[in-house]
Amino acid sequence: MSESAELLSGLALGAFRLNGQFLHVAEGLARPAGMTAAWWQVLGAVLREPLPVAGIARAMGMTRQGVQRIADLLVERGLAEYRPNPAHRRAKLLQPTEAGRAAVAEIVPAHQAFADRLVAELGVETARGCLQSLQHLSAALDRLTDQP
Repeated sequence: MSESAELLSGLALGAFRLNGQFLHVAEGLARPAGMTAAWWQVLGAVLREPLPVAGIARAMGMTRQGVQRIADLLVERGLAEYRPNPAHRRAKLLQPTEAGRAAVAEIVPAHQAFADRLVAELGVETARGCLQSLQHLSAALDRLTDQP
């Protein structure tokens, strides 16, 4: 196997493991608020502005169908609501309700505590370097696969 093939495999396996680790942490942070990591992820995507399901999927690297299923559950549970989309009649916008914002706010203290522990473990400069490397890798993959 060539070095480039070994590097690709190592990067992919590392990213899969990292994704699993982040999901495990997120589940632990979200559970006390009665949420799942996926619910938190979708609600987090629309905290600043309402978005259509397809926009959430693109931003989060999820499938549109997966986001739709979660969005419908959030609406059913009163954590989010659909609003008309002036740019597209059929693609409604998802936005959090007050209950959804409160659920996310309940996660914030534990999230902050974990963030502080992680950055203390890595060091600020290393954490910044990791973030920059992940952003660089994601941008390269977007360019090579024509993904927005």
